[in-house]
Amino acid sequence: MFAALRQRPVNESVRMDSPTSAQDADSAVFSAVERVYHAYLTGLILMLVTRAGTARAADVVFETFRRQQRARFLPGLNKLGLVDLPHAVACAQYHYLSNQVGGVKVEYVYENDRKAWVRYPPPRWIWSGTAICGIPTEVSRAMLRGWHANNGVMLNNPRLGFVCTGQTVDGQPGLEGYYREFDRDLAPDERLQFSPGETCPPFRAELAPALPPANWPQARLRKVLRNYAMEYVTSIVPETIKVLGPAEGGRLAAAAARLVGMQTFDEVCELIGGVAPGPTGFATAMARLLQGQGDDAVVEQTADDVRVRQSNWRLMEERGSLHPAAFDAWNELWVGAGLAHDRFMRLDVTQRRDRGDPVWEWRLTRGRP
Repeated sequence: MFAALRQRPVNESVRMDSPTSAQDADSAVFSAVERVYHAYLTGLILMLVTRAGTARAADVVFETFRRQQRARFLPGLNKLGLVDLPHAVACAQYHYLSNQVGGVKVEYVYENDRKAWVRYPPPRWIWSGTAICGIPTEVSRAMLRGWHANNGVMLNNPRLGFVCTGQTVDGQPGLEGYYREFDRDLAPDERLQFSPGETCPPFRAELAPALPPANWPQARLRKVLRNYAMEYVTSIVPETIKVLGPAEGGRLAAAAARLVGMQTFDEVCELIGGVAPGPTGFATAMARLLQGQGDDAVVEQTADDVRVRQSNWRLMEERGSLHPAAFDAWNELWVGAGLAHDRFMRLDVTQRRDRGDPVWEWRLTRGRP
């Protein structure tokens, strides 16, 4: 009875994000924002592994993916039209479709109504480039524990688990495994299992579910890719502070942000068509990038300085009350980018909404060499 559902395109009424309008379709800026946040996600995890140790890095990754799973999994099943499928099939199709929309290389293979595979071939999106060389097995497993192992719990199906058959970080040609509905209830430590002797069958794209192309034009996909990268930072920065505490967690999240801001600045400049010299040039680019991530940023030029203001913070708007260390860490992305632009330029935060001011405001000035 599920044959048609397994191979059907997702219903055309599905909406994971509203289509991009002509007014906000700045694809170049979306690409730049995506690049920065993607790099920040990977860079922060590497910072945690090297400075806080594998165990605590794995704890942060677990909490990050568990939060993502609780917030996105069930609504995503509904939006993607998968709620009527057998649970193992629905879970595998969810990962296939949601990651594909997010720009992640992914495959799906149906075996039967109680067993369906999902496979992430190299290159792995989350461990961008050579960063994969610094990711321990335990950190990759923490991602699976945080999300894949909890799908059965969210679906009230105690027999549903995930069996991992390979991890790219261990030298296998992809992260892969299958959702399986077992014949008995699983204990908590059985919801994620490992079976390295098994191999995912060949992927056949013509048998995989598909999103209707008419509903997913390139401009809309560009915006979704931006959202996908931003969403992980929405989760991982507060979770780093929660797991390690504001002092250590905030310090490491800020250190990673500054390095990423410096390292990605040239690429950002190229993507957005260049940045003019001096504080005014940087302020203009900064406001454009803030607008590209969904904030209402404006630039004000005076005789003495230039200021950037914004009244919303889309990145963290759903997180509610946050420790000030979260803003301090995120702000280092701009500090780092400013240092790469002009190492004699000062970027000072003069107002903060998270501390009672009406807006967030930055003052940009240039000192003497």
